[in-house]
Amino acid sequence: MQLSNLLSDRLLFSEALFEKMKAISPGIQELELYEFRYGLIELLPDAGWDSVTLQNREEIEVRINSRAFYESIKIKPKVGDRLVLDAEIVRLTRMLFVGLVTGAYPADWVNTHFYFDIRSFIFLHRTTYFTDKVLAHFSGTSYRSFEQKQKQLERCQQVGYKAFSVVNAEVDQFFIQSVQKIVATLGTPILIAIAGATAAGKTEIVERLVAAFTQSGQKTTSIEVDNFFTDRDHREALGLDSLGKEALHMKLFLQALEDITHGKKILTPCYNFIDGSSSHALDGSLKPGRLPVEVEPGDIILMEGNFPFLIEEVAHLIGIKVVYLTDDPVRLKRKWKRDIDLRKKYDLAYLRNRYFKDQFIMAQTVYQPQMEVCDLVVDTTGAALWATPGMVKILDRA
Repeated sequence: MQLSNLLSDRLLFSEALFEKMKAISPGIQELELYEFRYGLIELLPDAGWDSVTLQNREEIEVRINSRAFYESIKIKPKVGDRLVLDAEIVRLTRMLFVGLVTGAYPADWVNTHFYFDIRSFIFLHRTTYFTDKVLAHFSGTSYRSFEQKQKQLERCQQVGYKAFSVVNAEVDQFFIQSVQKIVATLGTPILIAIAGATAAGKTEIVERLVAAFTQSGQKTTSIEVDNFFTDRDHREALGLDSLGKEALHMKLFLQALEDITHGKKILTPCYNFIDGSSSHALDGSLKPGRLPVEVEPGDIILMEGNFPFLIEEVAHLIGIKVVYLTDDPVRLKRKWKRDIDLRKKYDLAYLRNRYFKDQFIMAQTVYQPQMEVCDLVVDTTGAALWATPGMVKILDRA
């Protein structure tokens, strides 16, 4: 059949695309053709598939590796009063669909640069976290690796923590044991900072660390970096995001870390995420009617967040710096389960736009820089623990 006929007939096009997509996303094989067509409805071009103009592969590669492209993505575009997918996301996915059907884009090339999320029904760029600089920081190889069982999740449309923890059981347990060995060598009190992207699993691994240290008779405590945010109105007025020290009550933050690492009880601000207000004024004083958070000292002090050791002023206080890493496709499946199915937190278009936009930017500005200076990386997708030469010496000696 001529390509022109295939592109002009929506039913024939969808049937051809359905077969091509089975090589792109294993989960497509779980669908019937009519279910696949349901997913296409939102993406159908008004003028037909033959109206889609393709870029060459080199142009696409340049575009998807440009921060400007992601910064141009609108998180809340609307048609009438309804949030919709950003036009550039729609354009990219349509091009890849047509390119696969026509043969302009080989499946191997598409799989190298993109992954397809079935719930979103869009293509997203694959983020590189292990850059040359990160690999050099860890002497080019992981400390210990295991079978990559997250591949079992490839056919899933959403992933709950129970399934996530089962496939990561070996690397998680090895990480917990490794941290216990390092703490035994470095001594206590010790501050352990764990960075990780949304839905990477950092909150859950912190809870498991707490359980492990408690079982061994050591007292744990925790600090929430988010509680040190200044008022949202103040940050928005100055055009500040939530990723730098300018967004925090820095004097209070530094003093709190200094005190608790010296065995002192501390009082931290309390941030209200509902109204975006801090319990403390900009000068560090407690607002009338508000209460601080009391944090008792402990042998093990755990601090998690997006950027716990990007701030130079606090880095020297942290005994063990960890990045808990899960690749974007699996994290998105976790967000579907957690934030849409359970929390019912986001509009569907908003979640897809924001996730598409943020991953490249966050990797470059937050996670790669922390991986370049941290002590350990837990790569759940690669099922490996990465350790710096200094940490390897401690682990091999313990």
